Formats: sequence, C-alpha cells, structure tokens
Amino acid sequence: MAPFRPCRFMHSCCSPAEKPQKFNKIHRDSFPENFAFGVSTSAYQVEGAVSTDGRSMSIWDSFSHVRGNIYDNSTGDVTCDHYHRYKEDIQLMVALGIDAYRLSISWSRILPDNTGRVNQAGAAFYNSIINELLHHGIEPYVTLYHWDMPQYLENDPQVKGWRTRKIITHYVYFATTCFRLFGDRVKNWITVNEILNIAVSGYGTGTRAPGRCSVISGTQKRVYIGDSATEPYLVAHNVLLSHAAAVKLYREQFQLFAV
Repeated sequence: MAPFRPCRFMHSCCSPAEKPQKFNKIHRDSFPENFAFGVSTSAYQVEGAVSTDGRSMSIWDSFSHVRGNIYDNSTGDVTCDHYHRYKEDIQLMVALGIDAYRLSISWSRILPDNTGRVNQAGAAFYNSIINELLHHGIEPYVTLYHWDMPQYLENDPQVKGWRTRKIITHYVYFATTCFRLFGDRVKNWITVNEILNIAVSGYGTGTRAPGRCSVISGTQKRVYIGDSATEPYLVAHNVLLSHAAAVKLYREQFQLFAV
C-alpha cells in the first residue's frame, strides 16, 4: 500500500480556496510513528439490509420507524447499503490511504434471538469485511456496542434492555461470541460507544433509541414511556458494569492469544 499522506486526506475535506495554509506543512512525520489514521462507522448507520440473512430488529429499527422520531422520517433500512457494497467501500478507504477502520457489530445480526445461537450468515458478513480490510493492509478496530440493542432484549420483561443488571450476562455472551469469531484477526476492541448518549439521549430525553423519557425531560412526545429521573442512572451503571465484565473476560481468556 502506498504511504499515507495526511494532507491528501485533509484536502478532500475542503476546496482549495478554503484550505488552511498550515495543512500544507503537515506530513506523516508530524505524528508519532505508531499514530493510526482512520475512518469509522457504526452498523446501523451504514449496513442497511435490516431484514436480510437472519438479522432481527434492533431498538433503532423500532425507533426510526416511529413517525416524528427522526427529523426527515428516514430510517436505516438501506442507508449506504454497506452490507452489499462493503468491497466498494473498502476500496474508497484504500484510495484514502488510511491505516485503520473502526466498525461496529450489529448484535442482532450475530445473535438474532434469545436462544444464544449464532447467525452464521451474520458472522460470515463480518468475517468477509475483516478479511478484506486485512488484505488491503487496513487494521480493523471493532466496537461491540454502538447503540443498537436487540429489540428482543429491550422487550424482555426480565431484562428490560440496559435497565437491569440481567443485561450483563447477555452482553458478556455477545462479547465472548465476537471474541471467539473474530479475535484471531481483530486485536483492537472498543466495548461501548458513547455511554452518555445511550443513557441520557436514550432514557433521559428520549431523543434517541429506545426513546424512553418522562414529561420532566421537556421532550415533546405523544406518549411518555420511561422515567427520566432514574433510568439514565440505572442504564449508565449497567453499561459500565457490562463494560468491566467484558474487559475482565477478554484480559483473562483472550488477550494472551491476541498476538
């Protein structure tokens, strides 16, 4: 792969007239030797194919299909169609000359129901992406959870999504499954993306999935479901406990083999 030139990536972001002169003075040597230049996405934002090859619904599928939750009423049903066009997308990454790509794994594509069975088609999809990235010299950085809780766990009266500690067992099982499926090639893992948005936007203001809040949030809703005074705190706590459990598991059972 050709050496990466940061100014080439930066030049693509603005017109020549808008380009700050300092960009012309930035070179690879301006950064630490092990600095990784990369791009990132999340599963629901780019994959599409929400009902393809055994994937089940996530809370974002449900949330985005409620009219008024999204400003223009768009959904993630198709988006960039990364599920079918990932090779083209990776070619764009190659053209940019990046070192790393941070993607997230759709929990409901890997574990589409509460039986614990792995959806082999979903696993094959992520294996294909990881292998394609490595083939082109791009390091995969994988986020386990980027806001897309499976709807069956949100609906489960015992689990209630992130609102009870019962989610910890489910999250650790999902993390273990991903470590086993992809850990021979993926050496960089992110447990959870932006806990603040999960807890506050999802369960406090109700402006993001699963859209739970109460009238004290100030958010205008036709129907209020949730408790903005307590749920954000419970959710944040349970997410942190899940994060800690997954990190402990990885360090004890998988990190030794991540060479």
